[in-house]
Amino acid sequence: MIPTVITAVVGPFEENCYLLGFDDPERSALIVDPGAESQRLSQELDSRSWKPKAILNTHGHLDHIGAVAELQDQYRIPFYLQKDEQPVLEHYPDTCRMFGLNPGKLPVVDQWLDGDDLIRFSFCEIRVLSTPGHTPGGCIYCVNHMGFTGDTIFAGSVGRTDLPGGNTTTLNSSLARIIRDLPEDTVLYPGHGPQTTLKEEKRQNPFLRPLVLQ
Repeated sequence: MIPTVITAVVGPFEENCYLLGFDDPERSALIVDPGAESQRLSQELDSRSWKPKAILNTHGHLDHIGAVAELQDQYRIPFYLQKDEQPVLEHYPDTCRMFGLNPGKLPVVDQWLDGDDLIRFSFCEIRVLSTPGHTPGGCIYCVNHMGFTGDTIFAGSVGRTDLPGGNTTTLNSSLARIIRDLPEDTVLYPGHGPQTTLKEEKRQNPFLRPLVLQ
């Protein structure tokens, strides 16, 4: 089942939260990387009569998880995150203070993911592709020919690796894996900036081009 995707740019870091709505009898929905503005996100969902079933996070940085706890409480839905992101998640309050922000409630992970996983819902299957480098437990959620990439890859760029837990060599390995494992026509929905395609990034992204030529 191919979802309808709504992009909500939220918070001071202009992070992309994605709302995926499915045309099943329950009008099920998934929330990917709700970084801030939980009330606005719930209004977007409710205006479409979408019923969220889970929150999926590509990684645990503050600009991606700020609205998780409030949405968990409101909709009583589980929160999914890679287990290697636990240290990043636990430092959320400290990281907020570092940026002069008031930390919200620290979300509780209901389902720790372990590398490559397959998440099965009644209305769809989500392939999880482990892509560490920007953070220790970064991942991509693949639905049909869509990839929700978080901060692993952007249109024309990739995620920074100079934050705690980042590693350039590891990120390059993840990028090579994306090139190898995902179809060229995969539409990439990054954590910041416009959507793109893997084909376009292989052609023009300066961080991917050397890997394509190897």
